[in-house]
Amino acid sequence: MKKNQLKVWALALVVSSGFALQSCDDSDDPVVVPPTGIAQNPSDFKGEVKAGETVTLDATKTYTITGAVHVKEGGKLIIPAGTILNATGGTSSYLTVEQGGQIFANGTATQPIVFTSSAKAPGSWGGIVLSGRAPINKGTTATAEVGNTQYGGTNAADNSGSLTFVRIEYAGALFSADKEFNGLSLFGVGNGTKIDNVSLINGSDDGIEFFGGTVNVSNIVSVYNEDDAFDWTEGWNGTATGIYTKRRADKVGNRGIEADNNSNNNDADPRSNPTIKNATFVGFAGVGESDGIKLRVGTHGTFDNIVLDGWSTGFNFEHDSTLSHFLTTGGKITNVKYVNIGKVSSAKTSAGVTVEVPAAAISVNANATGAGAGSATPTWATGWSGL
Repeated sequence: MKKNQLKVWALALVVSSGFALQSCDDSDDPVVVPPTGIAQNPSDFKGEVKAGETVTLDATKTYTITGAVHVKEGGKLIIPAGTILNATGGTSSYLTVEQGGQIFANGTATQPIVFTSSAKAPGSWGGIVLSGRAPINKGTTATAEVGNTQYGGTNAADNSGSLTFVRIEYAGALFSADKEFNGLSLFGVGNGTKIDNVSLINGSDDGIEFFGGTVNVSNIVSVYNEDDAFDWTEGWNGTATGIYTKRRADKVGNRGIEADNNSNNNDADPRSNPTIKNATFVGFAGVGESDGIKLRVGTHGTFDNIVLDGWSTGFNFEHDSTLSHFLTTGGKITNVKYVNIGKVSSAKTSAGVTVEVPAAAISVNANATGAGAGSATPTWATGWSGL
């Protein structure tokens, strides 16, 4: 009897051990985590990335932006190389990163991230907005034109994430002089943010615009946009290295650069005072506001290795505070090459009086290469940018 009981116990032990081993094996299987938050339905991509949430998109899927996407403070949106995002819904569809939120959209030269629209027309959606905590001169803080988010502050090193090898197509809209959507709008963005190899194509307003902040950018393409290619205001202090812009073939569009400090107070601090290096601006003379570079309302700056091709006016200066910076001392604009320019420069005081631009204010260099290839598309911009 005892022997039979021992056999039963032994059998029970073997069976239970088998279950235990099977249970351990099951726990080693990979855990499949379903997509969460706004990434769950790629065909209806809108909503919020909330505080403490990290949303990672799937590069094998196409995401349709059907409304506003807000990355809230403490949230992170990760977009892998090769991802395509197709926007619908007009300017009610846009992507904005709020103060304290971050976006990591990091493509490659062979697998860029593309924001586009199936409508294939300028103004098909609202574009991308970053709002940071870097200084501005509109006040300590202000409210962004797009998304109604707060921007500005005291953190020059603020970090909103990174955009690398990103193409933004068919974005933007002009509602009024004080409200506009651009391809890429940078509101009080800090220099902890990385923006490198970004292309703005076929937009209905500016390609890229800086509203204060300290962010640095490199390898920027801004072509065929219906307003200015490269724009700043409200005290931007950063460096832009490698810029290639081109006006549309139908001559729609305005300036290569439109640069302001503050229209209400031309001497407001922090003053717009960026460094622009290795840049080419290709235009079409005789139509619209055909200025290669317009500097006004108190902006300062430093320019080096610039190619201007096909503009009615190369440099256009306005307002006393701007003129005193650029025209009274040399060395602020160096190594400029003019190609097919109607008038190399013009200037007006705040009272509207035309003045001569001293020859020493702009140093000319017929061998300047601009973005890298003179008036031609630079090698760094081919392929990924849409050119």
